[in-house]
Amino acid sequence: MRLDLAQDVGGLTAAIVDVESVSGDEGPLADAIEAALRPYGHLTVLRDGAAVVARTGLGRAERVVVAGHIDTVPIAGNLPSRLEGDRLYGCGTSDMKAGVAVALKLAATVPEPSRDVTYVFYDCEEVEAERNGLRRLSRTHPDWLAGDFAVLMEPTGGLIEGGCQGTLRAEVTVRGKRAHSARSWFGLNAIHGASRVLDLLNSYTARQPVVDGLEYHEGLNAVSVRGGVAGNVIPDECTVEVNYRFAPDLSLERARDYVATLFDAFEVRFTDGVGGARPGLDHPVAAAFVKAIGETPRAKLGWTDVAFFSALGVPAVNYGPGDPNLAHTRDEYAELPLIEECERRMRDWLS
Repeated sequence: MRLDLAQDVGGLTAAIVDVESVSGDEGPLADAIEAALRPYGHLTVLRDGAAVVARTGLGRAERVVVAGHIDTVPIAGNLPSRLEGDRLYGCGTSDMKAGVAVALKLAATVPEPSRDVTYVFYDCEEVEAERNGLRRLSRTHPDWLAGDFAVLMEPTGGLIEGGCQGTLRAEVTVRGKRAHSARSWFGLNAIHGASRVLDLLNSYTARQPVVDGLEYHEGLNAVSVRGGVAGNVIPDECTVEVNYRFAPDLSLERARDYVATLFDAFEVRFTDGVGGARPGLDHPVAAAFVKAIGETPRAKLGWTDVAFFSALGVPAVNYGPGDPNLAHTRDEYAELPLIEECERRMRDWLS
């Protein structure tokens, strides 16, 4: 299919949404993006797998990266897109094809930006980190991601969201003793013992630290429970999976230490984790972006690839026209006026 980058950004969003691109199957959309950008002489267009990069080379004093993932979660009967009033419905409208449309429109129509720009359209953000297209690019072509500042076009409702939280998962295991359920007093029920883990979680008071002027809100929750052997057996093991969303004033190591200490009476095994990113809004390029957008930033309550750029030493923020609360839902939509406003503000900043 062909993407027409001359059309309005709302129509472009609909066209992108209608190209199914569930994680791992982004090839057709990457092909369409590459083909749409190739004719623009002010851009150098590069390709790696299902990731497309387009760069200006004007010799400006600063280079900014504008990035967006082109994959979506699995569709839920919500394709093709449909327009109802000012709302465009469809899989990926909010997370984050509306933001991708804005970036594509800017790449095509701002030939002489005030800063050199690298536009990155990448794959596999919605799945495990080792498949993430940005991480692959950092290994294969790290120079493609170089910059002084980055904007992730994640859904933020048109507000700047600074930094992001870290996240980890841990398995907290309670041990017991097997017995026949007819003679349960000879055993020790591990599922009953898991109530002590749940009591700790219920008594948890979330930290709400202010980091670089933005207030974060942590969360520590059970997300699954596994236990039981058979209908006539007292279980000797029960595992509670815990997810900790921690503010970026903690490193991943300190967050793990906190969880290990909280559940020190049990076996704790960490299954995955990634650190967050401080807002970094005091960086001159970031401050200029905040001024150009003209809204009061807030903290990002979640994890995004802002943390990836932060690890590279590139200050980054989240800013996009989608609604984060609609991401991954069956009735996901994006509002056309907000998409248009996002395009206008980004255009003003780059111009």
